[in-house]
Amino acid sequence: MANIPTDLLRTFVKAVDLGNFTRAADAVGRTQSAISLQVRRLEEMLDVQLFVRGTHRVKLTDEGEVLAGYARRILALNDEAVSSLQRPKVAGIVRLGAPHEYTASLLPVILGKFAQSHPGVMLEVTCDLSKNLLARQQKGEFDLVIALHDDPGETRGIKVLTEPLVWITDLDHTRHTQRPLPLVVAPPPCIYRNRVLQTLGRLSLPWRIVYTSSSYSGIVAAVRTGLGVTLLAASTAPEGVRTLDERDGFPAMGELDVRLHMSDENATEAARCLADYITASFA
Repeated sequence: MANIPTDLLRTFVKAVDLGNFTRAADAVGRTQSAISLQVRRLEEMLDVQLFVRGTHRVKLTDEGEVLAGYARRILALNDEAVSSLQRPKVAGIVRLGAPHEYTASLLPVILGKFAQSHPGVMLEVTCDLSKNLLARQQKGEFDLVIALHDDPGETRGIKVLTEPLVWITDLDHTRHTQRPLPLVVAPPPCIYRNRVLQTLGRLSLPWRIVYTSSSYSGIVAAVRTGLGVTLLAASTAPEGVRTLDERDGFPAMGELDVRLHMSDENATEAARCLADYITASFA
């Protein structure tokens, strides 16, 4: 029985996540031909075809879909084992600030796995709007901050993700067809709110704010009950809602960058360790 090298699995997963071999090559610091060769080795080892040939964007075969699920699990377990054995003595408190929507969606899994492999580290997680979190970090309240940025030229921090933005509404009502458009938003200085109001104003589309909440759960609950529509990062859109696009009369809203900020001057080993783990997990 073949033993699959983890480097081949990492290349495979990176190609799947990024959508093509060229971007995967850039991400892992190899040439496109080297990526193609690694994928071919993997296919020969398993005697299956993993990708549908001749398509512009990477498309998995049925066998490729099956391997992708196994590959993610194998790599996650490998990384947990390495982290646990190589850095067993990392300890201390890490104060992490993050937007509400990420502490409710992506971060619980990431932080849960980090805590398992680094039992000596205690996490203090605070939720707030991105701009508030960054201002509080400047005052020394946080070791790490995950923040959304709407400026494509932003250079502070490490970019860990680029998020497409999506409109969401509830499944059963038609409030999204009303004009003025009923909006569910967070208070200033929310980046989603700013993007929505600026875009609708530029397009001269009438709107009214029907519900304001500073929490992700409050906004989602208001949308699900049919009070209005809202804008979220695609990865944080919950189940039980409907997404809206230009076919529904809603303008494309572009993307936002998610960046990780660390106070480098006084960063502890525990904070650096968590920063590396978050960066790798988002990637």
